[in-house]
Amino acid sequence: MKASQTRILTTHAGSLPRPARLAALHARRFAGEAVEQKEFEAEAAAAVAQAIANQVEAGVDIGNNGEAPRESYVTYMRERLSGLGGRSAHPMMADMARYPGFLALRAQASRGRGGSVDMAAAPRAIGPVAYTGGRLIAAECAQLADGLASAERPFVEAFVSSPSPGLVALAIQNAHYACLADYVDVVAGALAQEYRAIVEAGFVLQIDAPDLAMERHAVFADKPLGEFLAFVRLIVSALNRALIAVPRERVRLHVCWGNYEGPHDLDVGLGEIWPEIAKADVGAFMISMANPRHAHEVQYLAGGAFPAGAIFIPGVIDTTTNYVEHPEVVALRILEAAAAIGDPRRIIAGTDCGFESSTGFGAVAPDVAWAKLAALREGARIASGRLFG
Repeated sequence: MKASQTRILTTHAGSLPRPARLAALHARRFAGEAVEQKEFEAEAAAAVAQAIANQVEAGVDIGNNGEAPRESYVTYMRERLSGLGGRSAHPMMADMARYPGFLALRAQASRGRGGSVDMAAAPRAIGPVAYTGGRLIAAECAQLADGLASAERPFVEAFVSSPSPGLVALAIQNAHYACLADYVDVVAGALAQEYRAIVEAGFVLQIDAPDLAMERHAVFADKPLGEFLAFVRLIVSALNRALIAVPRERVRLHVCWGNYEGPHDLDVGLGEIWPEIAKADVGAFMISMANPRHAHEVQYLAGGAFPAGAIFIPGVIDTTTNYVEHPEVVALRILEAAAAIGDPRRIIAGTDCGFESSTGFGAVAPDVAWAKLAALREGARIASGRLFG
């Protein structure tokens, strides 16, 4: 994994705005409608090429395919795992449910929304689960490699994301295995194949793990904190087993409290979960730090609490608001992260989350999203001057 040796590098958390035509095809496929495969593949390839070009223009150093070929950051697994069917029933975020006025406002804003994929409509595990997506992940990686080659390899490095065992286990719920631990173990074994394929294709692997924070105010909202921490331990242990054949320096772990604009006043504190998350055998930790609920929590990573030698990728851009951050604000956030870790070479500036985690549910207008990434680049330039001279 590349480090910020002479300047602060920039990256983002994965999903980027999808073109309208591709979004419509994703929505139709997710709804079970017949879609011409060649048409879908052509639109996805064009979207990947455009995502690469837009990232280059915005100044992203470590980029990806924008997750254009995927309908969302987790439900795409319905095409890569066997044993699935029916429908899961993930609970609403507790912070949303406690504010009826917010729910009404959200419903009004989403009224008439088309071309979208509802992550709450994921299938369930109703039989033995196994990974069947080898051909699909190979094709996705090859498509990204071709796009990068056509663009004359524009990034310092490229990454491909994949969900954590806990994210899959709670989004695609268990209706087959005796207990959650058994299900998580099987899912981890299945995902290990995708993890290895990504790294063997020459990309950095990003593990998306909002479950390690967000599920405290969802599935575990009515349970004691200790029960949630036990879940975090279970998932980190399973993740480490799944990564046993993957060099840790090729893996970054993304943790957030949910990529939605909402109260978030029931979020678990980073200080409560960090001791368990820090045990993940990865080379970098990407943590949501720009949002108003957790911006102060960089303090919990100071004083040697951050794993020695690991890279810190703080979110310094909020992906749920259409404010375009001032570059000076971005620079200050980077400087604060560097002070906490004690070494600017171990800082890469990132975003809190993706800009369109699920097709059709991006909170930020596409043109604003690119402007925010440009502000990330400029803020990193300012911070680089202050940190490296």
